[in-house]
Amino acid sequence: MSAIIEQKKQIVVEIADKFKASQTAVVVDYRGLTVSEVTELRKQLRDAGIEFKVYKNSLTRRAAEAAEIAGLNESLTGPNAIAFSTEDVVAPAKILNDFAKKHEALEIKAGVIEGNIATAEEIKALAELPSREGLLSMLLSVLQAPIRNLALAAKAVADQKEEQGA
Repeated sequence: MSAIIEQKKQIVVEIADKFKASQTAVVVDYRGLTVSEVTELRKQLRDAGIEFKVYKNSLTRRAAEAAEIAGLNESLTGPNAIAFSTEDVVAPAKILNDFAKKHEALEIKAGVIEGNIATAEEIKALAELPSREGLLSMLLSVLQAPIRNLALAAKAVADQKEEQGA
């Protein structure tokens, strides 16, 4: 009997560590998805470096309390799966939201973004943000604009002086 309890304690510690180490964790209800659809979702998440696990709700509740995110417990009813991302904040929300649009059986319930509880609406709003690369390219174009304008102005002045000299 105590071996089973020790095993459960280890699972609770494992889940709590994943919550603490993750940039984003998204809780979803996957009821109604076929095995092939779940396999497709797991592949998409795995390709993005996101871990997708199913844990018992009682163990997840204890882990959430240990990780000091007990507000997540209200969402832990029914069959749930959790997507943990240690690298990208937006990726799990984006992949799960896109998958939920195509497969209505998948329901985003809640999440944890950098240690803060997020509602399903906040997760969906996060999913609508551009990717990290998209945001970096936007920033780069904003930073390049003044330099580009300066170069164009200098070229215009050079062309004008060349015309006057000719």
